Order: sequence, then structure tokens, then C-alpha cells
Amino acid sequence: MDTDFLTQEDVDGVRFSWNAFPTTRIAQSRLAVPPGVLYTPLRPRDDLPTVTADPVVCRKPCGAVLNPYAQINGNTWICPVCYSPNPLPATYTEHLATVCDPQSTTLEYIMPRTNASGGPVFVFVIDTCVSADDFEALRESIMVTINLIPPDAAVSIIAYGKDVRLFELESDGMCSYAFNGKRTYTHEEICRNLGFLSSKLHNPHLANSTAQKFVQPAAMAEYSFELIIEGLKRDSWRYKPSDRQLRCTGTALAVASSLLRAACRKRGAHILLFNGGPCTYGPGLIVGQKFKEPIRSHHLIEAKEAKHYNAAKAYYKKLAHECTENGTVVNIFIGAYDQVGLLEMEELCDETGGVIVLSDSFTTSIFKQSLQRFLQTDHNDQLAMGLNSTLEVKTSKHLRISGFLGHGISLNRDDHFVSKSNKVGISGTSSLKLSSLRPNNTYAVIFDCENGQDRDAYGQVEYATIQFITYYYHPDTTTRLKVTTVRKPMNAVDLAWSFDQEAAAVLVARMAINKVLREDVADVIQWIDQTLTGLMKSFAEYHKGDPASFRCPSQFTLFPQFMYHLRRSQFLQLFNNSPDETAFYRHVFNTEDTNNSLIMIQPTLMAFEQGAEEGEPVLLDSLSIQPERILLLDTFFHILIFHGATVAAWRQAGYQDDPEYESFKEFLEQPRIEAASLLVDRFPLPRFIDTEDGGSQARFLYSKLNPTKTYNSANLGDTGATILTDDVNLQSFMEQLQKLVVF
Repeated sequence: MDTDFLTQEDVDGVRFSWNAFPTTRIAQSRLAVPPGVLYTPLRPRDDLPTVTADPVVCRKPCGAVLNPYAQINGNTWICPVCYSPNPLPATYTEHLATVCDPQSTTLEYIMPRTNASGGPVFVFVIDTCVSADDFEALRESIMVTINLIPPDAAVSIIAYGKDVRLFELESDGMCSYAFNGKRTYTHEEICRNLGFLSSKLHNPHLANSTAQKFVQPAAMAEYSFELIIEGLKRDSWRYKPSDRQLRCTGTALAVASSLLRAACRKRGAHILLFNGGPCTYGPGLIVGQKFKEPIRSHHLIEAKEAKHYNAAKAYYKKLAHECTENGTVVNIFIGAYDQVGLLEMEELCDETGGVIVLSDSFTTSIFKQSLQRFLQTDHNDQLAMGLNSTLEVKTSKHLRISGFLGHGISLNRDDHFVSKSNKVGISGTSSLKLSSLRPNNTYAVIFDCENGQDRDAYGQVEYATIQFITYYYHPDTTTRLKVTTVRKPMNAVDLAWSFDQEAAAVLVARMAINKVLREDVADVIQWIDQTLTGLMKSFAEYHKGDPASFRCPSQFTLFPQFMYHLRRSQFLQLFNNSPDETAFYRHVFNTEDTNNSLIMIQPTLMAFEQGAEEGEPVLLDSLSIQPERILLLDTFFHILIFHGATVAAWRQAGYQDDPEYESFKEFLEQPRIEAASLLVDRFPLPRFIDTEDGGSQARFLYSKLNPTKTYNSANLGDTGATILTDDVNLQSFMEQLQKLVVF
């Protein structure tokens, strides 16, 4: 892989599938993999240049920001996006050197104005219909969390079971407002019950006074907050053993959303939903109260027999739209063995940019540590997040935007930057409302190359210019604008050198996930195969009709195996995953950057052997399983340590406890030390699995391995493990690919 790709990612946070653009639409079709980019707006960078001023912007309808690629001619500058001349303000001289520095391709403007409404808001929405152990663990985790919230950030508390209670922080929790969990409230009704629409509250001061009953700065509310959490009780509503508890999740979220719309208008707020089971009462119902009614499965949804699914999906989608309009982010922390209805609620997080943490219980380290990492800080001890964010993309005349793939909602800005013929994902717009931004949040943009019919009007273009403009509220209350401008060559002859197979694999995977939401899985896999075959036909070397002559250029060698593992991944295959798990995996994949996404597509595997100082990467293949090896598998969602048969036998015999076998004890510790290093900055925290040859949880490893050796394969001796599967192996997949390409 070209190190220039990684260098540009470190500097500008971008990875392009093709680092040059074709000059015609016909040439683009021959690429098979569309031109696109993965952009990480808040990618950490220690030497990021900043300017404390408003940016200089090109005239309408362009709106691009002054950047290092602009031509400065005295008191004017020529925009590299639209080629229009613009006046240069005389007062901007002191910033010109920084803005136009060739190293300032990514620059952050700290605007003179601040977010007058203050820091972020965190509304805790707590499920009280959980077991005693879970409830105690949840309360303890929330008590720890209040100490991680900055003093100027505001907090609020809502608890729900059969009914919803919104606590007054002003009265130390002695007073709370109750809402009937079964009723569907309008925003106006909730506001009226809370006192926001009273005729006395035309005075803004009185309105703020009402808001402070429920939402207060963390420093002011710390005592009240802790008092309320300590006094919080589990839901006491009686239910039969044959019934589920009555849980009104939908109403609780509606109350939280309306509170923020009334009290913290477009301030930048997070709803933290702690959910221990499915909604069984009121709007947003996931499943009925009786246990004899099973919660929906993939099969029931496909057969259109999930009777609550469509109504619940519509309810949460409407709620998500209301949250997005206000810049409110919904984050869901799940602590339950069973499904909770995440598939129906996923748009709450998808459209607002919220996080999802899926754990079996609130007592697990997955939940506890993930909640703390949610509130991680940067090197300035500020929360590492952006609030109430938007993303705009500007392209020069020969490029158009086909669509976005990521967590956000369209701002319906259908301007001249948008492709009219090619639409992918969130299309018909050049701008997205993101609501929330975190350091790893990555957005895919797919481009469409225009034909060169009007090129004579603006000369022979040698470069395409793309600008990303990210507007957000910083947690320190400043308003910021981050501008990234990149240029890529236009090439009519050879694009093979410019192919980034890692970025291309992630872009194709995001497109496949977007397609599988509307199309059959088999059709999506066929599309992946056609994309791969088309790419190889255009760039591989071969003689027609001779598979043995097939040669793949070095820039493309890894791409086929990425597609092989993508076809088998949990992002497309529904077997052995519940609807909630599928929604969780897809949500996280559409959040992460290129490196983490690749780990999800093709997990990493390391082997440790006695006598070796450290582990070494090995093939993700059944042949890598050896009796005297320990394997460390990283799938991003799971960290698994697998002990070979001989090592497992020695461990069971207790050799590691014998001082004479100190080296064996150190050998067992090696993969654990490596696993700990993988967990340092991983979010959400992955599930840790310790297993051995023949162990029940070894299935997590077997399902990811290339099944070179199966029950029906040719005799390969005692090498490797036998995988009980009918899946085709990578070798057979490549042979079939070669035949499809050359014939």
C-alpha cells in the first residue's frame, strides 16, 4: 500500500478509493469501484493549524472557503472550486499566511461568537424494570459518570417503568412530574404539563427559570443528582411470571426529546438511554406483555408477520427526526440478554449520530468501561466530541456528489454540486446534519464524474478540488468550522497506480450494507461479485480463455480477499444473529474509520509460540490452528484467545503454577498483554473470550477462518483444524474469479 495514502489520512483525515479521477463517465464505469472518499472530520491531530476569525467565503452559489489552492492576485483570490474571482478583505492580512500555507490543507476556524446557551446537556433516561443486580450496577455506573461530566455541562434525570418520571433537580428530587406510559403525548402536551407553555412564560427569564427546574449545570446539580440516583427504586408495578414487565421506553424518549426542545433549543444535547428490555407498553411497542408472544426475528420480519414492527419503526423514526432538528443526540446503552428492539430504534442513533453499546448486563465491564469512554476527553481536558454539527462538501465543476454513507440526515440542499443521474445512500444533497461528532466518526462520500462537454468553457482541467466544511459547537462553548481541501489529478489514461484497496473495500462494504436494507442478501452478494469481476477485468493481466495466465497487480492483490470475507460477514449474513445484533454491527461499521472497518471485514489473527519473543501475524485460515500455538483473534467486536490442544492440556494440568515452568506461564501471558493493548482506545469495549481447542466458544474463531480444511476436503494430513462448513474456501473463490474474468 502506498504510504502517501496513510500520510494524507493522518493530515487531512481522508482516504480515497481512487487517488485520481477519470475524465469521462464511460471511463468511470470501467473502474467498477466508484470514486469515493472516507472522511473523518475530528481525526485527532496535534499540529492542527487554527485561526481565530471568521473564514473568507466564495460568492454564492459556491460558498467554498479560502484555502491553500486559491490563487491570490493582489486584493482578489480565485476560488479553486468554481474558478470565480473574489475580493480579499483588507483586514484579513494577518491570517493570510496561515490560511494559504501549503500545510494548511486542513484548518480549523475558532469563530469569535460562542454558543451562548452554554455547554452540552446530558439527559439520563433510566430503565427501572431490571433485575436487582443490574439496577445496583447501573446506579453505581451513573454515579461515576456524573464526576466525568464537565462542571459547565448540564444534566437531567428521567426514570421509566410502567410510567415516566421527570425529576426536579431544584427540589433535590423531592418533586417529580409523572407521565402515563401508555399515552401518546404531543410535544405541546408535554411542554404544557411541565409549565413551558404557560401564559406567564412570555418572559424569557421566567422560561429559563422553568427550565432550571429540570436541567442544571453539573457543578450546581451534583448533590441533587446523587441524591436522586441513590433514592431511585426499581419499578414496583406487579406482573405475573408469565408476563413481561411493563416498560414504556417510547414515552420516556418522547418526554426527553420534548424537554430538550423546550428547555435547550439547539444547544447540543445527548440523551443517554439505559435500556434493559423491550418496550412492552405505550407508543413504540416492540412486543406484547405476554411471554407466549415471541419477540420478532429476521424470519418474522421478512415474512411480514412481526405485527408491531412497522408501527414501532415509524414511531421511532418520527422521534429521530424531531431530535435531529433540535441537534439532540440519542445514545443507547443496552444491558440485556434478550433483544430490546434496537432494530426498530436504530434510526434514533443512525440519524443523530449517537452511539450504541450492546452488553448482556449492566454488571459487565463492556457496559461500565464503554460508558466511561463515551465521556473521554482530549489533550485540553475537553470532551472529545462536536455538537449540533453539519457537514458540507464542495466539488469542482467536473465532479458531482452521488450521495453520503454514514450517520446523519439530509439537509435537502440539492445544488449544483449534486449529481442528478447517479444516487447512492443519502442522496440529492451536498450537506448533512450530523448532530454529533466523535474522533472516529467517518463519513463516506461517493462521487460522479461529469462528461467533459463543457470543459472548453473553463480550460483543460488537470485537477479535481474537493472541500469538506464541518460546522460544530465545541464543548468549551466555542463555535468552530473545520475546513479540509484536497486536490486529486484527473487522468484519462492510467488509474491503476491510484487505487487504495483498503479504502475501496470499506466503501464497497458501506454500499453493500446500504443495499441490503432494501434488497435481498443474494442480490447484494451478486452485486459484490460483479463489482469484483468488473474491477479485475479492467486491471488484471491475463490471456483470454487461460485462467493460469491471470496476474493481479500489487495495488489490487488484497481486494479479492476483502470481498471474500465481506460476503461471509455478519453485516450481510443474518444466520446466528438476532435483528438487534445485526443492527448493532451495521451501525458500528458505518461509524468507524478505515482501519477499524477493515478489522471488522477481515479480522486480524496473531500466533504465539513458545520461545518467540512476540506474536506474529498469520493467515486467517484453518491451517493456522496448531496444537502448540496460542492464537489471538481481533474482530473489533470480540477479542478472542484460542489455546491449541497441547497448550490447553498443559494449562489444564496446571504447569503454569509450577515454578519450574515459569516460561510457560510467561507464554500464556503474552497474548493477554497484546489483547490489553488492543483495548486501550477501543469503543465500544469488545467482548473478551478465552477458549481452547474443542471449547464451545471456539466457534467465534472457526466462523471467521478461511475453511481450507473441511469435512469434505481432500486429505491435508494433521495440518490445521477441520471446519464443519459448506462455505467455499478462499482458494476456490479465487479460482472461480479467475475463470469469470478470463472467459
